Amino acid sequence: MALLKIARMGHPVLRGVAGPVDDPTAAWVRGLVTDMIETMEDAGGTGIAAPQVHQPHRIVVFRVPEERLSDMPGDLAQDLTVLINPVVETIGAERALGWEGCLSVPGLRGVVPRHLRVRYRGTGLEGEEIEREVEGFHARVVQHECDHLDGILYPQRMTDHRLLVFLEELQRHPIDLAAFLAEKRAA
Repeated sequence: MALLKIARMGHPVLRGVAGPVDDPTAAWVRGLVTDMIETMEDAGGTGIAAPQVHQPHRIVVFRVPEERLSDMPGDLAQDLTVLINPVVETIGAERALGWEGCLSVPGLRGVVPRHLRVRYRGTGLEGEEIEREVEGFHARVVQHECDHLDGILYPQRMTDHRLLVFLEELQRHPIDLAAFLAEKRAA
């Protein structure tokens, strides 16, 4: 096991489209995933994608902790999940704004619109098929991590860059998102 270097915004590996994994059960995949998990946990992340550790493969790892759940019925806590060659389909047009951070965009947070409900599928490390229909924070995490596989970072999804802030400043000067949006609509 090893901690891997995390690519930061601006590195070319984060702009490319990751290639599919031919054999999800291959030893090199298991080794990479083990190192990705260790790297994610060391960095305090909720998820990580292979391009974030300089590996252009369609692999993501994530968890959905209980304390991050919304009140939506399909927003369920999820133990560590490994998805190889994931596919995400949105369900409905309803979207919501929410704060996001990223290990590849350290020290910043931004408000990103995401679909509230998604269906995702992929292959696990043992070659098993994984398919889930989720919503809320769970859906947000999956969309965020799978965006990395297509060369997209969350700032590219933002619709109002006034809500791209340093985490340190956000902690000092919290933004009431509902009030900010109401003020924006009134203007």
